[in-house]
Amino acid sequence: MQAKKMNQVVLNKSLRHIAILAAIGITLNLSACSKGDSAGAGGPVGGMPAMPVTVISMEPTNVPITAEAVAQTEGASEVEIRPRVGGILLKRLYQEGTAVKSGQPMFLIDPVPYQIALSLAKAQMAQQQAKIDQTKREAARLQTLLETQSISQREYDNAVSDNATAVATLQQALAAVHEAELNLSYSTVLAPSSGISGRFQFSEGALVSANTSLLTTIVQLSPIWVRFSFSDNEIKELGGQLNQTTVKKVSLILPDGTEYKQEGKLNFAASQIDPTLGTQQLRAEFNNADKSLLPGQFARIRVTTGTREGVFIVPQTSVLTNDQGKFVYVINQKNEAVSRPVVVGDWSGKGWVILSGLTTGEKVVTDNLLKLHPGRSVVPHAPGKAPAMSPRK
Repeated sequence: MQAKKMNQVVLNKSLRHIAILAAIGITLNLSACSKGDSAGAGGPVGGMPAMPVTVISMEPTNVPITAEAVAQTEGASEVEIRPRVGGILLKRLYQEGTAVKSGQPMFLIDPVPYQIALSLAKAQMAQQQAKIDQTKREAARLQTLLETQSISQREYDNAVSDNATAVATLQQALAAVHEAELNLSYSTVLAPSSGISGRFQFSEGALVSANTSLLTTIVQLSPIWVRFSFSDNEIKELGGQLNQTTVKKVSLILPDGTEYKQEGKLNFAASQIDPTLGTQQLRAEFNNADKSLLPGQFARIRVTTGTREGVFIVPQTSVLTNDQGKFVYVINQKNEAVSRPVVVGDWSGKGWVILSGLTTGEKVVTDNLLKLHPGRSVVPHAPGKAPAMSPRK
């Protein structure tokens, strides 16, 4: 009886082992079928569908060597108008903010004190002229007496000296007249140059001081100057120190993004790097006949120094960044995405200039970049064309 029970236990264990083995076999068969179905449907191993992506083929091209910097406009000539004589400011003779011409009257300072000073100087000059006539006659009379030995030589010499002194004093009086005439002319303040007038800093009736009181300013708008600077690294990228010879083209980018219709020219380049800012100070000149540019405006300046040959241009969205730097996705012969580190330059239009990292004929991915990872199977197609196959759902 006991032997019968033991046989029954052994039989039950054997049946359980057979059932486990059968279950394992069924599972393996189902897995094999699933893989076979997936492979038969054309999808990659693991069930991840191939993703359609747009690619562009790399062809070398030439691009200008350029760099941009923030710039600010300023008048080519900015003149401060100060009176040369002091007095009561009687009248403003120009319209604020309008164009004035060189020599145009701008202010009138009370001329009466200077008219009186001129009259006094002329009177003194006339008095001195009379003195000369008197001393000249006296010298001539004494010369006759000297010939008859009626007077001593000393008396005659004194008369000649008095006449010479009177002549010298007359020159002094004549200079005083010229000074008085100048001061009277300075009572009318003239524009020293042509340009756009500024705001009147005083009011009529105010007392102004000679050479110190700032009445207004005149700014020359055409040509107009634009100041900017480049860092040491930017200068190296442009090919070295910038000057009138190395800079081939200067363009002005207005605040709305449009390019100013006139090209400029470099008219100043510092001969050294500013030790405080680490930049080279530069200035360009632009024709501004229509007065569309005003001093103080901020804009961007673009400087071109030459042409860079044999580079590639890819859309800005194709260039990604990771811990190692910038990279793009290219497609290998197996239609797999491959991460490719690149060295970028400046923008050219709406694309990045790729200085190194790509070769002619390589296909760079331009869309679905966030879904890509190295090794991902893709279905590449040219821009504007439908993919050869649709991704599996």
